[in-house]
Amino acid sequence: TSESEEEEEEWEPKSKIARRPRLPKKTEAKTKKAAPARSTVARKMVKKVAIKEEMDVSLPIAPVEDNKMQFLKPKEENAGTKPKTLNLMPEVPKKMEINSFQGKNQNSSVSDEKPSTSAPAVKQEKCEEEFAFDEQPSKKIKLNACPEGKPVKNLGGNKIKEEFEMNWDIVQALSEITNVEPWVCANLIRLFQEENTIPFIARYRKELINNLEADALREVQHALEELRTVAKKTHTMIQKLKKEGKLSSCLLKGLLNCRTLEELDHVSSPYKTGSKGTKAQRAKQLGLEPAALSLLQNPVELNLFSYIRPNTKGLANIQEVEAGVQHILADIFAKDKDTLDFIRKLCQKRYISIQSTLAKVSSKNGNEKDIDKFQLYHEFSCNIKNIQHHQILAINRGENLKILTVKVNIPDGVKNEFCWWCVNERWRPKQFLKPDFMRLLRTSVEDAYKRLIYPLLCREFRSKLTSDAEKESVMMFGRNLRQLLLTSPVRGRALMGVDPGYKHGCKLAIISPTSQILHTDVVYLHSGQGFREAEKIKRLLLQYNCSTVVIGNGTACRETEAYFADLIMKKYFAPLDVVYCIVSEAGASIYSVSPEASKEMPDLDPNLRSAVSIARRVQDPLAELVKIEPKHIGVGMYQHDVSQTLLKATLDSVVEECVSFVGVDINICSEILLRHIAGLNTNRAKNIIEWREKNGPFINREQLKEVKGLGPKTFQQCAGFIRFNQEYIKTFCSNKKNELGSSALTKAGALAKKKSKLTSCASQQPNPLDQTCIHPESYHIAMRFLSLIGGNAHDIGKSDMQQKVNVVIQKEGLEDTAKRLNTTVHTLQLIIDGLTQPEGYDIRTDFDKPDFKRSIVCFEDLSVGAVLTGKVENATPFGVFVDIGVGKAGLIPVRSITEAKLSKVKKRRSLGLGPGERVEVKVLNVDIPRLRITLDLIRVL
Repeated sequence: TSESEEEEEEWEPKSKIARRPRLPKKTEAKTKKAAPARSTVARKMVKKVAIKEEMDVSLPIAPVEDNKMQFLKPKEENAGTKPKTLNLMPEVPKKMEINSFQGKNQNSSVSDEKPSTSAPAVKQEKCEEEFAFDEQPSKKIKLNACPEGKPVKNLGGNKIKEEFEMNWDIVQALSEITNVEPWVCANLIRLFQEENTIPFIARYRKELINNLEADALREVQHALEELRTVAKKTHTMIQKLKKEGKLSSCLLKGLLNCRTLEELDHVSSPYKTGSKGTKAQRAKQLGLEPAALSLLQNPVELNLFSYIRPNTKGLANIQEVEAGVQHILADIFAKDKDTLDFIRKLCQKRYISIQSTLAKVSSKNGNEKDIDKFQLYHEFSCNIKNIQHHQILAINRGENLKILTVKVNIPDGVKNEFCWWCVNERWRPKQFLKPDFMRLLRTSVEDAYKRLIYPLLCREFRSKLTSDAEKESVMMFGRNLRQLLLTSPVRGRALMGVDPGYKHGCKLAIISPTSQILHTDVVYLHSGQGFREAEKIKRLLLQYNCSTVVIGNGTACRETEAYFADLIMKKYFAPLDVVYCIVSEAGASIYSVSPEASKEMPDLDPNLRSAVSIARRVQDPLAELVKIEPKHIGVGMYQHDVSQTLLKATLDSVVEECVSFVGVDINICSEILLRHIAGLNTNRAKNIIEWREKNGPFINREQLKEVKGLGPKTFQQCAGFIRFNQEYIKTFCSNKKNELGSSALTKAGALAKKKSKLTSCASQQPNPLDQTCIHPESYHIAMRFLSLIGGNAHDIGKSDMQQKVNVVIQKEGLEDTAKRLNTTVHTLQLIIDGLTQPEGYDIRTDFDKPDFKRSIVCFEDLSVGAVLTGKVENATPFGVFVDIGVGKAGLIPVRSITEAKLSKVKKRRSLGLGPGERVEVKVLNVDIPRLRITLDLIRVL
């Protein structure tokens, strides 16, 4: 816990809260300067002023609808919000008495706007604190805690921005990088500073983020982290140079202008410890800097011959003096912000290409197989604006393997125009230059371009292309992973999982509809014993009434599939109508020897655990795949070439998003699944399981607050994603109430005890809203909405509820109803969804199920023009790989995937397909020697 949080918890007096808005501005400013003051009040005032400064740098603050903390909103939404802000004033003082930490926030919000002595202003500011959940929130606070969120209080992010202040505004910089509106970026910065999770923001703070998808939120988060990394490293470098006495005002300005690590490295590399120094530095040490500056400012009085020192290296003759001056001028030009901005803009208008050729060394010594892999790039050239992300990653891999040589080509016209602009405009001397000095100036500009600026531009282009390609690769991996995790589960049937193999046999595992292991075995299908083993398989399928076989796609998959397809076609398993499907077994072998698998299946052989995992991947893909490290699931592109830190962070975030949006039943879910819920981690999930084992099932969401280590902030993040089976809870609560009543009656003189126990039980009654996606902070709005439509909380998910909602919404409209309830349209829509969705609703029902088959198609059976159905295996920027049941995936080029061919029913995050989707395709080309199939997309099924 940071010092600021500790101070906030200690500071409580209500009287101070009330007096704070009346402090004048001058007092606040003086308090900030008074660093030695250590009193609590002084510290609070310092924080208050800090927030004020931060807000001033950003955009204007506009009140959010429904009296919530003031995040930035579009200007057109500002009007008419003040009356709403005053509507909830009567309830505010009660909250202030309970939550001292939020009272502290009041000071922050006061300084965000202007200090005021009027009573309404004070009450409004008190309302603004409701966003915080960092202290135990009271019932009142949650009732008014606005589902759309409120502005941020003084957290560590503000301090970081003050401590690592740059010459650019982080909100504007973030907006330019991500193409997201500045007010959205400002809100996201505050939300991330408050440690809100992406699933929570995406679902419950939609109006603050302009309804952005989770992928866009991740992109903003990564860009924000990069900017903060640059700022932090810049200030570290400034402190280091200051200690070494190398920091000048010009260098300081150059460092504070840096927005990328490449720029920072370019500016700071000459000053790093151990550097021999640049040519310009050595020339400055010889005393030639006044001569260089004089050439630009006062060339009439400049006499280079006066700098000649015959016995000094570097000053021995006029040529050496001119070379030294040239190096200093070139260094000045190459580090000037305006000069670099001009050359960058110039390059944007010209044709800049990236070129790759076969390296001379590799053509002699390289492995022919590896060289052939990069055949497309042996003589490759492309405009950097048009090059594809997968091409960049391929070129980089070839360069790292020393198979390819890569360079960036900038046309000579850029150099000529740049040099003319420097000599005649940007660095034009203030007085007339002699011909020798003019020649020296031109030479210096050319030297700056060739030796310093051109290499910098090449590094910047390569770095930008690589960074964008890596991000796209990681985002594509995340999209594929999401599609795979959200595959529709196959519930209510027993499954036989088969892990194929040759020598060591095929491992079998039969699991019940509730994922319990019923039987495990090993059969040898490919060693001449196939007919005898068929009897055993038939007996097992009939014994456990199992009619679905799940085959892993690893070694011997094709032969195992042919074996089962042949038996099914002969109706060998009659009276069972057996079907089979192929599922990816990526990561199954790694999981089978993991500590989690040993803990879950301690008495089972690791080889048989993989068969269990394969079967469960069809029964409940999400619950099973979260047990495996995401990068081992194998649905990405160049995953080993990208930043592993970025990859892990993104994939973990996608898993958290999927698990959270699907939701988990708190009373039956596993610890592994629980730890991926937004706001929870390994320790908190373990504590929840321990509480459940000790105290029995959870009755409602409020009980989560009793779990050790699960504070108000964690509760806020996770509560909306946790579900309760209402029938089970009602039964348990009823039985417990009867037990408490009977035990109390049998004890003589224990009447009071009985009363207290019954009261305790009554306070832990199930809440029907706990089975929905509605967040506890919006329960009061949901109950008011139920009263408005004349509904009952016990009718949630029934057809009557849908009819009542439709009647009111059709009559008043969504926006008017939201205003009447003093909430936002997004929050009301979420409440309507939660009330009308049937009990046990699962968002995965909208996604595709596994493709079950009864027969097999051979590679040789394919013909050009044949129309087939298949399932998407993997998606990349250049195309989509589809399993059409021939043992080799076919490729649909990206040019064949058009919006007209995609399903209109399903909501899509992007123009593309993802793993698990069923498609109808036409065969365009079959390359039998290379085992390559090219397909054309007809439609998405």
